[in-house]
Amino acid sequence: MKNIILSTLAFVLALFFSGCTGEVSTPKAQEQVREDIRIFTANNSDGKITAKSIEKAFKANGFTIVGNNDMNKAFEKRFEGGGKDFKVYRLMFVHNPKVSAKIINEYPEFGLIAPLSTSVYSKDGTTISISSLSLTGMSRVSGVPETNKDMIQLHNSMTKALKEALPNGKFEPLNYKITRPEGSLVTRFAFVLKNEGKIEDAKESYQETMEGEIESAGFIVAGFYPINEDLVDSGINDYDFYDSYSICKLEVIYPVHKVHPEVGAFAPCTMYMYKKKNEKFTRMGYPSVYNWVLSTNIDDEPSLQPLIDAQDLLETKIDSTIE
Repeated sequence: MKNIILSTLAFVLALFFSGCTGEVSTPKAQEQVREDIRIFTANNSDGKITAKSIEKAFKANGFTIVGNNDMNKAFEKRFEGGGKDFKVYRLMFVHNPKVSAKIINEYPEFGLIAPLSTSVYSKDGTTISISSLSLTGMSRVSGVPETNKDMIQLHNSMTKALKEALPNGKFEPLNYKITRPEGSLVTRFAFVLKNEGKIEDAKESYQETMEGEIESAGFIVAGFYPINEDLVDSGINDYDFYDSYSICKLEVIYPVHKVHPEVGAFAPCTMYMYKKKNEKFTRMGYPSVYNWVLSTNIDDEPSLQPLIDAQDLLETKIDSTIE
């Protein structure tokens, strides 16, 4: 099976993000202040803010809840002494079908953040926080300009949902001195599906193989969303299929969340898989773990090494399914 691995989404100098027009080598390490992630925090000493109340606020603002996973339970089962670092730690991924369809119609790689990942966490129950990508972060990861009116609308809907979910909350001041990592920020694949008659059958056959391969390496398919249904509902019929995966590895998120609970803005990893009707290639892509390093100052060995190992392993496993 023909295999083309496309990697490296780098920065365009002053804009510090690249679009879809070409690929450039990542610049050498360089520091600057940047806020790709935002953290919204509110008092919750009365315990009225819950997973259900947060979901309700997002649904009221046009979002579908693709997943809302209690990670403490997962950590407790997998790791000795796990699940005790936070009273609440959840990974919630949300999707706005109508707005995202508009963006994907113009920028297919917006599937890198559709759905959008968030972390919901509370250290001791007195306050509760939700981390998510800022408009700048959404733009950098997806390549969609910050001036795009639909992405601004999506960002504003997220902000409104956050404020309704956490009444009387506020955004925390952040001042990350971000070092650009040497690794690629987006991992891409392009390949031709085996001819099995109907394209849907070929896709499902491949997905079954791919899911089995990554799960055998310890990755979890935490969510799946058929984005093409939203596209069709919006009158966009350009794709044979367009699916989105949410992929997680507990050995990665567990050590990192202890110091950087806000990394849930990148976890689970969102991976798109699509084929346009007028193209022979199926395309896949996901934001690499170097985004975590870039945006949250991760530099301690216990957090950093599992990230790098997982990046290499996931790329290798997916590559093996398309050779």
